[in-house]
This record gives sequence, structure tokens and C-alpha cells, in this order.
Amino acid sequence: MDTNRIGGRSLKKRVFEILSGNDFNEQLSGILKFPGRQVVNCLFSCLYNTDELVKWRAVTAMGETVSSIADADIESARVVMRRLMWNLNDESGGIGWGSPEAMGEIIARNKKLGDEYARILISFINENGNYLENEVLQQGVVWGIGRIARLRPELVKDSMPFLIPFISSRDTMLRGLAAWAICAIDPVQAESMLSSIKNDDSKLKIFAEGKLTEFSIKDIITGTGLYEYRVSYPCP
Repeated sequence: MDTNRIGGRSLKKRVFEILSGNDFNEQLSGILKFPGRQVVNCLFSCLYNTDELVKWRAVTAMGETVSSIADADIESARVVMRRLMWNLNDESGGIGWGSPEAMGEIIARNKKLGDEYARILISFINENGNYLENEVLQQGVVWGIGRIARLRPELVKDSMPFLIPFISSRDTMLRGLAAWAICAIDPVQAESMLSSIKNDDSKLKIFAEGKLTEFSIKDIITGTGLYEYRVSYPCP
């Protein structure tokens, strides 16, 4: 197959096959053989997929693709980042499902884009910034911060004051993801900061190391089964 001449419908089908296949980790690099901008368009639609694993794999593939685009043409990569940001704007007319997660993945994988856009991602949970009211979108932002923190914690250290309120959230995902991010940003301070939920047995699924895994919040705080992701999750 001539990957430079593949039609839009055929490419969308092929990208979806990779995202939904049993050999996704092996096939992921194959996405880079296709024209980057076309792949990005396919992946945007997959961010809305109702299959949770397909959605998260689209996030991973978006990070891989946009980071590769940035290495060759940084302005084209910035266009994608602005598109993700626009999706989170009330004026866009949409909701932006998956956009904060995709931003976090891209920022984690590409140093230049990380330096430029980490503060913008953090601003989405800053009440004096571009605060997102929707809890599902907040979950995506906090996951993105945690993802970045596992590679470049210094890049998201300023998010700590904005993560702390989520510790007392009634939403299990927000509590757990906030703990996950805080533990990665500052493991030393995390113990005292998270003392109020250290025995929380509530469970959530976190996408890391290319798969969705269930943990209790207590496990997250103690590091049970989580810290290996710092070194084994695919890095740029």
C-alpha cells in the first residue's frame, strides 16, 4: 500500500484497525508512515469513540503523531495544539472530549511543545485562568498533568495549588487522578498532602503503560503497582 496516496476513507479505516487491534503497541509506529495531517484528522474523530480503549489509544497515537510532526514542522504541530485548545473553548460549539488528554500526551512526548503548552494545559484547572467547569474534562486535564509529571515533573509543578482542591472532590476519578498527579510531581510532599484520603478504597481505572488498569486511591498514594510506569511507559 502506498501510504502517501491512501484515500481519506481508507486511511480512517486503517487507523481504526490499528487502534482497535490486539497488536496496537506493535502497530503504533506504523501510523507514522501515513501523512501526519491526515492521520491527525482521523484521530480527532477517534477521541470521541465510545469504546474507552480506542479513545485512549487515539490519545497515545495523537501524541506519537503530533510529536513527529513537530520534529519536522513545528508550526504545523502548533496548529494541532490550537485546534485541541479551540475544542475546549465554549465558542467552539462542541465539548472537547479527549482534547485535554491528547494535549497532555503531546506535551509529555515533545520537549518543545511541552515548554510552550504545559502552562496552557494547567490553566484549564485554574479558576483564574481558562477553567473548565465540566468534571469529565477536568479529569482529562488532571490525567494529562499526571502523564507529563511522570516524565517531566518540573514542567507541571505549578499545577499543585490547582490539584489540591480535587483531593476533596466527591468524584472518585478526580480524587484519584489528583493523587496520581501529585505523587508524581512531588512524592515527598504527597504523603502529607494526601493524608485525608490515604485510606480511600474507592477504585478507578487509569490509562498508563498503554492499558487501562484499576487501582484504589489508597494504592495510588502508596505507589502500589504505579511507580513502574515512570520508567516503562513509552517515552519520547
